[in-house]
Amino acid sequence: MNMGLAHLRTLFGDRYVETAAIRQQHGGGEGFRGNHAPDAVLYAESTEDVALAVHHCANHRLPVIPFGVGTSLEGQVEAIHGGLCIDLSRMDKVLTVSADDLDCRVEAGVTREQLNAEIKGQGLFFPLDPGANATLGGMAATRASGTNAVRYGTMRDVALGLTVVTAQATVIKTGGRARKSSAGYDLTRLYVGSEGTLGIITEVQLRLFGIPETIAAASVQFQELSHATAAVQIILQLGIPLARIELLDALQMKACIAYSKLSDYSERASLFLEFHGSPASVADQVAQVEAIVREFDALPFRWATATEDRTALWTARHNGYWAARALAPGKESFATDACVPISRLADCIDACQALAQDSGLLTPIVGHVGDGNFHMLVLHDANDPAELARAEALSLAVAREAIARGGTCTGEHGIGLHKKQLLREEHGDAVDVMATIKRALDPIGIMNPGKMFDA
Repeated sequence: MNMGLAHLRTLFGDRYVETAAIRQQHGGGEGFRGNHAPDAVLYAESTEDVALAVHHCANHRLPVIPFGVGTSLEGQVEAIHGGLCIDLSRMDKVLTVSADDLDCRVEAGVTREQLNAEIKGQGLFFPLDPGANATLGGMAATRASGTNAVRYGTMRDVALGLTVVTAQATVIKTGGRARKSSAGYDLTRLYVGSEGTLGIITEVQLRLFGIPETIAAASVQFQELSHATAAVQIILQLGIPLARIELLDALQMKACIAYSKLSDYSERASLFLEFHGSPASVADQVAQVEAIVREFDALPFRWATATEDRTALWTARHNGYWAARALAPGKESFATDACVPISRLADCIDACQALAQDSGLLTPIVGHVGDGNFHMLVLHDANDPAELARAEALSLAVAREAIARGGTCTGEHGIGLHKKQLLREEHGDAVDVMATIKRALDPIGIMNPGKMFDA
């Protein structure tokens, strides 16, 4: 046994685990393509635990891989070089909440649903909703966003500051509670989205928002997918401040109708919408959107104003992944993550659908189209080399279609293991600057090595 690991057993007792089942559980996220188990797992309970563990790993040149609840999609938690997985899920305390300042500080293992449950009684909510009940530390590490990003932004926008354990086991605090600052380098935004390659985030200072006075949700169906995307473009160009605009193509609606028992819907391209604000502002938003979609021969709105009806609508949307998987039982899947300027959304989706048709694969589409982000779920037989190759080629082609239109290969899932080639295609020589930063902050290369790039 590596002496560094042996010493960690002495320091942490039964919170240090080497059993095969636990190691395997921590060797992969919700994405695809394998599982690489760490040599051991440590259940940290404080920033001091993390710093102590990193100190010993640095001394013995052992890789360190942070882990929240394993919902990442691009292989960020796979221990491709072995080492120590530091599980932060027990660091689950909401440390402070200020209703006056609309902010809070949480440990990295707090999940978004847990935070919302704790602050609801103060009339507050945290809006970012990536679908999974991810940890907030993990969401910061991958720069997550989700269904509300069109109005409330991404983790880059709501993370005011961090506590980070560096590769040298130093504990630093970045940012603060002020809403702006010109003091020094913006280290908060450097670490947000760094996927554990520069340090381990152990606490996050977050912006909160008041629960809107009025929340109304609706769905609307179209004869053609192009009509739905064209309507979205006009809605956004007019500056109508919707909270959510989610797109589901006809195949995805077919899946949701079967899986979530949406018997009163038809298999047509659909938008799921949510409006936040005062009664007057919501009424105005609704009137404008209804007028726009009528121009595209949309079916009448279906409203969900009661809490239980809104919950049912968004539960059906969030279950879209499992609904799509049910279209082809026994097949595997992975999701593309293209994001483009809103003016290029319609033609990018059209081009990607043509590629999918040529591939012969089942590829339902969902998207946070309010910010130009859409996901094509590529269903495939992982045991059929030819079909797997077609699926991987389609995934690459979709990303390249987005990059060619001034977009990105990943709007919210991150780079991890699977998009390193695409990061270079998207950013060119800027990747060398990223690698220089990585080497400067992690000179011996222990922090989640092999992710984002091979530096």
